Amino acid sequence: MAAEDFGQAIRFNPNDPEAFNNRCFSRAVLEQLDAALSDCNEALRLKPQYPDALDSRGLVHLKLGNADKAIADYDQALRMNPRMASALFGRGKAKLRKGDRSGGNADIDRAKGLDPTVAQEFESYGVR
Repeated sequence: MAAEDFGQAIRFNPNDPEAFNNRCFSRAVLEQLDAALSDCNEALRLKPQYPDALDSRGLVHLKLGNADKAIADYDQALRMNPRMASALFGRGKAKLRKGDRSGGNADIDRAKGLDPTVAQEFESYGVR
């Protein structure tokens, strides 16, 4: 299992933000949300300006139902990488959950323009 492999990588190098981010993402997909959040926070402690970890933590917050925190993480990731389709899509989903239909749909449409498979990816993560 991927999360276990990343755990092994972390044991070998406990200062590897990429390994923590990858384990965070794997755990988020597996619905191990508290552990995922902890891993994302550690990745960001090790590398504060890390858009991939912000994107992963945004997914965790989205799945936890914390739309405001998800939007904040996605906003920060998008400031560093404005063409990050997953952050745009996740932010769009979070905006929709808050009732911002025009903003949410605009983000989702832009994300799909960058990556036509992004909606299917999020469905595979359990986000509809």
